[in-house]
Amino acid sequence: MSSEENKDLTVREKGIIRMRSIMDLGMGIMWTAMGICSMFIKHINVDIAARYEPSTMLVFGIVCTIYGIFRIYRGVKKNYLKERGKEV
Repeated sequence: MSSEENKDLTVREKGIIRMRSIMDLGMGIMWTAMGICSMFIKHINVDIAARYEPSTMLVFGIVCTIYGIFRIYRGVKKNYLKERGKEV
């Protein structure tokens, strides 16, 4: 978000952007960590690894990691509000 757009925001809108950004960063870190743990479950917990197929856990881990990276990207980008004053 550019500095000119940031000047036009109300205090409430800035708070919403800050809250959503922190939430996206936190959730992105958690999803990424869960994905990495799922991919390397054999090394972390052998009991859980015995219950599931290795390929299933690998695919689940990759999907979680990609989603976590997306959430982190969205939290850094901070593009939450629609364009103000323009009809789309």
